[in-house]
Amino acid sequence: MTKPRYLTKSRFKLATECPTKLFYTGKKQYPDNKLGDPFLASLADGGFQVGELAKSYYPDGHDITSLDYEESIQQTNELLKQENVVIFEPAIRFGNLFVRVDILVKQGNEYKLIEVKAKSYSSSKDKDFLNRTGKLDSKWKPYIYDVAFQKYVLKQAIPGVAVSSYLMVVDKDTLCPVDGLNQKFKLTRDERNRRGVSVSNSLTASDLSVKILKTVNTDKAVQIAYETELQSGMPVEGFISNIEVLAEQYAKGEKIRPVIGSRCKRCEFKCTEAEEAKGFKSGFKECWTEQLRWNSSDFDEPTVLEISNFRGSDRCIENGKFKLKELTPEDIKYEDSNTPALTLKKRQWLQIKKVQENDSSVYFDIDSMRNEMESWTYPLHFVDFETCAVAIPFYKGMSPYEGIAFQFSHHILHHNGRVEHAGQFLSSQVGEFPNFYFIRELKAQLQKDKGTIFRYSNHENAYLNTLYQQLKLSGELDKDELCDFIKSITKSSNNSKNNWLGNRNMVDQWELVKKYYYDPATRGSNSIKAVLPAILNSSQFLQEKYVKPIYGAKDLPSLNFENKAWIKFDENGKVIDPYKSLPKMFSEASEHDIELLSESDELNNGGLALTAYARLQFTEMSDYERKELERGLLMYCELDTLAMVMIQEAWREMINE
Repeated sequence: MTKPRYLTKSRFKLATECPTKLFYTGKKQYPDNKLGDPFLASLADGGFQVGELAKSYYPDGHDITSLDYEESIQQTNELLKQENVVIFEPAIRFGNLFVRVDILVKQGNEYKLIEVKAKSYSSSKDKDFLNRTGKLDSKWKPYIYDVAFQKYVLKQAIPGVAVSSYLMVVDKDTLCPVDGLNQKFKLTRDERNRRGVSVSNSLTASDLSVKILKTVNTDKAVQIAYETELQSGMPVEGFISNIEVLAEQYAKGEKIRPVIGSRCKRCEFKCTEAEEAKGFKSGFKECWTEQLRWNSSDFDEPTVLEISNFRGSDRCIENGKFKLKELTPEDIKYEDSNTPALTLKKRQWLQIKKVQENDSSVYFDIDSMRNEMESWTYPLHFVDFETCAVAIPFYKGMSPYEGIAFQFSHHILHHNGRVEHAGQFLSSQVGEFPNFYFIRELKAQLQKDKGTIFRYSNHENAYLNTLYQQLKLSGELDKDELCDFIKSITKSSNNSKNNWLGNRNMVDQWELVKKYYYDPATRGSNSIKAVLPAILNSSQFLQEKYVKPIYGAKDLPSLNFENKAWIKFDENGKVIDPYKSLPKMFSEASEHDIELLSESDELNNGGLALTAYARLQFTEMSDYERKELERGLLMYCELDTLAMVMIQEAWREMINE
């Protein structure tokens, strides 16, 4: 029997990103570059507990658990015969449209449709999800689309009823009423790897006395979506018209003609050369081939989608320019500047020019970097933080999504070139709020000398500012001393009431990369995950040093490795990415999912680590599993700071050549 092809809310969301994706989704021959493991996905998004907390607000609610379309619809219709009822995950169908509403409240002829989202909301900032011009706020637009789609299906399926719609979101302005609330919702999975949440028997009325989830009406925003959204870039004009057309096209299995543009950069339907060799297909390549009549060799050439931090790719594509070799300075609005540092435009043009001239050499501004280095004080310290922000707080009085700093690694580079992994911190104890232990240990390790401290991106500075604010509101006896330390190594954030610039303010190595260093092998990325393999392949010094099993030996101490050789070469003579030599953090996870979690860059910080931390906090596991996961976390974080050291060593060698 053929499985029905319904346009669901997840498929509708996919289609609003790009209608052509409907043709690729769910087909095994088109690899989908999203997390395949629903259990890991639930950990990675950090909000799996929110849905179950929302249900706790409705103790008399009925859960529709069947995954079968017909059975779930039948169970829903039976419950809807009641005059007043609350249903979780009710199945609603109209024609080729099918939705499962998170929470449906029926009171006579009135229906409340509630979509639960683990997204933070502030009534003073977000209000009714509209911007100052009365249009949908861009950050809320996907969520309003979701609700609008469901509301349309519900009103069509049950005509004549009054439907009001809501988003239930995490209220940033409400403080948690009790200690340990987040530990009362544990993530589980069954033998079919389906996600579930186990709610503790100890959950009480006092736990729910103050609701940290807020229900906000979306009727106005939904009506604006119906009237003004999805007017272009879709099969037809208009929100509701597109729902109907998309449902029809998906039911027939017909591909909607692709429109290529900047959104293609985020396409998840791509595959590697190895996957293509196994017979898999790239949806991305199919779209570009259909539109441009490209052959396989065209895809070997860099495109405008690869330009670093470039917002003009749609303009270039509209002008018929798709490859970097076709661009002129005018296409990127390049303006020369007299500053020695690479501006964004100078860096973008450098990237393009090296492609056009087939120049694979590394750009390095030796004079500027030498001037920077002369201002540093040895020994040099390199730190990397692993952090997360959970929706349901650890302790009474905390707000949702308060920052949690659970791990750091610390390397030292001495003036004579000696390297040591000098320290680390990891808090994995269940239910423990680690921030103040974290900052005390960081202070103890960094206050031994006056050496310059390095971070990679603004993440560490931002989190230390968060800890500063938490300390100010705390009753910690040493809070003034800890706050003074934080101020000494940071600069104040833009929204801080007090302004400061520490005398040991951390140097951002990421900014140094952007200003003075460019390797074409990074293909425009400034992420340390891209810079490290590139510099290992270009630096003979690093290759000769780290090809030996010296890391974790007497002269190069490590807290987690013994006699480790970081340099290994593949069959093409290229250095293998050191991160690929680390043990798998999740033994049961696919290489695909591990790769996706590891790809998180400095701006959205450490998907693999925060997923591991969430697993330590919110799942049941054996002592052995816990120790192995902790061991993996320590290794990954140590390599993050070692990567910073390696970059610094290579630069120092290049300057002294």
